Amino acid sequence: MIAFQNLHKSYPVDGRAITALHPLDLQIHAGEVFGIIGHSGAGKSTLIRLINRLEEPSGGRVLIDGQDATALDTDGLRALRRRIGMIFQHFNLLSARTVAGNVAFPLELAGTPRAEIDARVAELLRTVGLEAHAGKYPAQLSGGQKQRVGIARALATRPQILLCDEATSALDPQTTASVLALLGKINRELGLTIVLITHEMDVIRRVCDRVAVLDAGHLVEMGPVTGVFLHPQHPTTRRFVSESEHVDEGEQRRDFAAVNGRILRLTFIGSDTYEPLLGRIARDTGVDYNILSGRIDRIKDTPYGQLTVALAGGDENAAQAAFEAAGVHVEVVRQ
Repeated sequence: MIAFQNLHKSYPVDGRAITALHPLDLQIHAGEVFGIIGHSGAGKSTLIRLINRLEEPSGGRVLIDGQDATALDTDGLRALRRRIGMIFQHFNLLSARTVAGNVAFPLELAGTPRAEIDARVAELLRTVGLEAHAGKYPAQLSGGQKQRVGIARALATRPQILLCDEATSALDPQTTASVLALLGKINRELGLTIVLITHEMDVIRRVCDRVAVLDAGHLVEMGPVTGVFLHPQHPTTRRFVSESEHVDEGEQRRDFAAVNGRILRLTFIGSDTYEPLLGRIARDTGVDYNILSGRIDRIKDTPYGQLTVALAGGDENAAQAAFEAAGVHVEVVRQ
């Protein structure tokens, strides 16, 4: 659905070019929720705004469903933008318009007949759960309700692509969860391609299929969320994962130094997450185990478990081999 080919962006500052995004190649598939994560200044907002040419690239191409968006004239760009919805961190609602009026606005700009606008607005407000708030103004809404209005407005012209620019970072955790659930529902029911940028790995874990990690304008890691979240390779990705799990790696290493035995990090995915493998293998091999840290949760719809355990006594080699034979991903933290 979206392809970046040697895409890069620089800004002129005091007579010299400052690179915001180094050349990258990237493909986003139709119908997936694709996450882009990075710290402030990593280039993620620049990247997402290049899709609908709110920013102009310094070089390279952006292909939308095979069409070169970087080569479009004004009329072509206007038509392309009707196929791309966008929601923002701070909602960008029109304060003098009601909820219904905000959702209707892009349809009015497109010259849609009034009867069609009214029917579409009613349908969208049902979709986002705000049908009882149609006559309210933005000042009368909570943050989560404002973002739902923003989502409804972005869907008004029946886009193929939905861009989410830090759409949940101004919301509390409970409201964030409800907005992410709504985005997941929209993705499933409408088949929209969603591109979501964030600085929170937990947002990526909850709703995305694949993720790209940016650091200082470089694409440093990319892949399915299960692989990137559970087995991060780049230091920046590992920091994001540690932050999401509230783990201080330095403190953890010091704590592990005081523990006897072999230390393994075990990753269970899918139905294996709920199997009693640890106890069974401990009995079969005679090892004692100590769970040092762990988490059981979900990555989108996939259950997973990740435990760091210390093994002592018995046959540690046989225990490690048994985990591997059972399909558990085993990482040796300390031999």
